[in-house]
Amino acid sequence: MSQGHQIAFVLIVCSAQFLSLGGMNQTVAPVMILAEYFHIHDYGTLSWFSAAYSMTVGTFILPAGRLGDMYGHKKVFLIGWAWFSMWSLISGFCYRWGVVVFSVCRAFQGMGPALIVPNAIALIGRNFPIGVKRNTVFACFGAAGPTGATAGAVFSALIAELYWWPWCFWILSAVCLCVMAMTFCIIPNEEGPLHPPGIDRPTFDYLGSLTGVTGLILINFALNQAPLAGWATPYIPAILTLGVVSMAIFVWVELYITPHPLIPIRGLGFEALFALACIAAGWGSHGIWAYYLYLFLEHLRGHSALLTAAETSPVAITGVFFAFSTVWLLRRIAVSWVMLIAMLFFLLGALLMALAPLHQTYWAQTFVSVMLMPGAMNLSFPAATILLSTALPKEKQGIAASLVSTMVNYSISCGLGFAGSVHRYTIGRTAKRLGVEVAAPLGDATADVIQARLTGLRGAYWFAVGLSGLGVLVAGAFILVSKRKERARVREEGRG
Repeated sequence: MSQGHQIAFVLIVCSAQFLSLGGMNQTVAPVMILAEYFHIHDYGTLSWFSAAYSMTVGTFILPAGRLGDMYGHKKVFLIGWAWFSMWSLISGFCYRWGVVVFSVCRAFQGMGPALIVPNAIALIGRNFPIGVKRNTVFACFGAAGPTGATAGAVFSALIAELYWWPWCFWILSAVCLCVMAMTFCIIPNEEGPLHPPGIDRPTFDYLGSLTGVTGLILINFALNQAPLAGWATPYIPAILTLGVVSMAIFVWVELYITPHPLIPIRGLGFEALFALACIAAGWGSHGIWAYYLYLFLEHLRGHSALLTAAETSPVAITGVFFAFSTVWLLRRIAVSWVMLIAMLFFLLGALLMALAPLHQTYWAQTFVSVMLMPGAMNLSFPAATILLSTALPKEKQGIAASLVSTMVNYSISCGLGFAGSVHRYTIGRTAKRLGVEVAAPLGDATADVIQARLTGLRGAYWFAVGLSGLGVLVAGAFILVSKRKERARVREEGRG
């Protein structure tokens, strides 16, 4: 490819990450506008608008990467854009059909990014050799995340406040069609065989896909429905148990049954496992931080959706800075130290919001938290992607991309589910102590109700602090194990 063709290629693949996170923020920024439109009076129902989208993004990425490895990443990439466009269009018409249908359509909408994101990363892995150029493209891909999230928040808030929220989805649908057309013209077709000679063409892992997708959906549904129904409701633990059993069967199938596993569990080294564990803890914390930040600013501080989008927009600037600093850092320090720095940013960002007073100026803790969190996102994601892309062969780049993207999006959705339960029960306990109605309408702004909601929100943030703290511990263990293995290698070479 010529230099101009390479630039156009990078813009197309980065648009996958840009519009994926932009699509998620379509219901985060105008959250209180949606609550008013649909007459919603509880936080649990509101969280489904974002959790349903993240759930299917994180779940269906697993088979999407394999489909790309089998049939061509460009083909699946094109199909993903068509799907994303179609369900964005349908989601806009849910103003007629109510909350449940809207949440279901958001889930189907999320299947579009599930198809495009891993295949975008795989296209990078197949078209750029290992080295600085590939790392730079991965950094661009990482930088597209916060910029896309910011653009999604700003434009959704702007359209929802000044015109009508369904247009957010209809405009996204048109943009997806335009990107699909550019993909067809700009992304080169895979040259030569998709799989090296002498290696059997992988078959689709139907049993693994069935058990894995079923298990992930059941677990996620139980976690995100529990804040609404309560853990004492019999079907919640029943669905969660079925999901855990299904995931256990999935692991057994991947290890002992299928010749071409959806996830090469045996082939993952300890570095990949540590990196994925850090991603799970850190991005689970980030999902809580982002969702409850908008609730804190809009519902408790009373800021408009547009003002809140402006207050969170600095993530685009610092996000780009941190994404490209990853390339510089990885040339000087080990990936384990990059992960530790990212986990510390996750921890500090969540801790600042857990301790933020309600009536404090935005420019104190909230602003600092907004400035720090992109460092967590854009150091951890490119580092994990580079590590797994390097660890797996060229014909398995779709799997490498699937693992990181699955962990990111699924952790966001599951983190919201756990935090929602903490939020609900903390509010209930505080409301009972203060003698106020637990299920007070969202428009109730009496002092005791606000105090109960603030305490509940802080409970969710402290859960995020715990998750990110776990990530720091895992990253620290990653460094210790890496050093021990390096010393052992040096001793072996000395004996040789």
